Amino acid sequence: MTQKGQIVIPASIRKKYNIKPGTLVNVIEQEGKIILEPVTKDYIKKLRGIAAGSGALEELKEQRDKDRKKENEKSGF
Repeated sequence: MTQKGQIVIPASIRKKYNIKPGTLVNVIEQEGKIILEPVTKDYIKKLRGIAAGSGALEELKEQRDKDRKKENEKSGF
């Protein structure tokens, strides 16, 4: 864990789940555990209908963009 709260996902797991730079990751807290789910095409297909019309994916993307902008400002980029 870095001071910025970043973690490293081992290469073998990144390869297995096709996690590449820019891949969205959903962070879930459940029963005292932290679960990371890569937001892939399969993940989105699984969610179809669950959040229909809610704009959940758009909100997730907007929040990611805000977080990236904030981190870039902190690091001087």
